[in-house]
Amino acid sequence: QVQLVESGGGLVQAGGSLRLSCAASGRTFSSYCMGWFRQAPGKEREFVAAISWRGGSTDYADSVKGRFIISRDNAKNTVYLQMNSLKPEDTALYYCAADLSIATLLKRGLYWGQGTQVTVSS
Repeated sequence: QVQLVESGGGLVQAGGSLRLSCAASGRTFSSYCMGWFRQAPGKEREFVAAISWRGGSTDYADSVKGRFIISRDNAKNTVYLQMNSLKPEDTALYYCAADLSIATLLKRGLYWGQGTQVTVSS
């Protein structure tokens, strides 16, 4: 069992930056691939970024490539999402998720956090 708690969301102006954190419980954090997803009002949840269990492989949605960076610190049981050059269309509830592979993470997500709100004003 893995519990995930997101933090770092808030209100920021367009062009600004935020760093989201996702703290995981359990001693097996380093065994899981981690990802970030987001859901805007009235829209379906969508993939944002993912990172392999060692951090050697990452994947990004086309809409955030070159602006967002996912990273992890297995010693701290934490995964991060550095968000730069934020746009109003990045406004959403951002969720952290974990699964045993990036492929299954994208399909289902075994564990999910409660989300942290990001609002980008124009």
